[in-house]
Amino acid sequence: MFPTVNEGGSILVVAERGPGDSALLVKALQLARSFGAGLELFLCDAERAYALRQAYQQEGVENVRKACIAEALEYLSRLKGSAHAMNVPISIDAACESPLCEAIVRKARTCEPLLVVKSGGGSDATGSRMLDFNDWHLMRACPATLLLTRGRTWRPIPRVAAAVDVSEQETVGLARLIVQTASALAHAYDTDVELLYVERESPDSAGSQRRKLALEALAHDSHLRDEQVHLIPGEPEQELGTLAASEDYDILVVGTLTHRDALAPLVGTLTAKLVDLLDCDFMLVKFGARDLPQPASPGR
Repeated sequence: MFPTVNEGGSILVVAERGPGDSALLVKALQLARSFGAGLELFLCDAERAYALRQAYQQEGVENVRKACIAEALEYLSRLKGSAHAMNVPISIDAACESPLCEAIVRKARTCEPLLVVKSGGGSDATGSRMLDFNDWHLMRACPATLLLTRGRTWRPIPRVAAAVDVSEQETVGLARLIVQTASALAHAYDTDVELLYVERESPDSAGSQRRKLALEALAHDSHLRDEQVHLIPGEPEQELGTLAASEDYDILVVGTLTHRDALAPLVGTLTAKLVDLLDCDFMLVKFGARDLPQPASPGR
């Protein structure tokens, strides 16, 4: 468990025992300083756990599992030692469980972090990070807000955008959570958030007018200026992807994938397509996750 003396809460960082861990830790430390939080480094050797579970001879398996965890803790200790923590408390924990996604979900339910930070999949032949089964499962099941990083370094002042859906009353509620999260993140870096919404219907239709009013109300309640709000005509999957790629955002805040039938076509499918299309970092927000606190200080 993360030390309870840290009132700002914790950020759970999922290490991979790979070259990307150092960059992942840099981003997590930036966020921890901004939100007055600590870090918990977590490493789970799911491949070893799967092999042990399939072993024909089970004698000695538990000893191997304990050795696996000890090796992981040793690695995390070195990773922690490499960090320029600057008064950010860091704890470590390791597991040998399979599948990885379920181990991360269990860990998140135990420590109740403000945020889970994880690299998004492995690299393909072009160097882009491709999401795998564990990433897609976490997008649905992670109980906390999830930051999936894609290997890119953020600008000194990251560009932050929030993509929302205000087409139904239920998605308007999620849109408010998305904007709140994006605003807290942007405020941590003393910058502005850009609000993105794509409207399929003609601007003269009654439905389009109703959603425009909902978007304006959301922007007003979130204290956003007119120039921060982008209402784009067209198909969301195409227009949002094109805009986000051209604007080259560092972080795009979206609604998480969901099993709920009412939201899946509106939120889940669009989020999945954006994640497939773009190489920026994604912060995925869901109902029930802890709110990001007011930043303690700008992260610059």
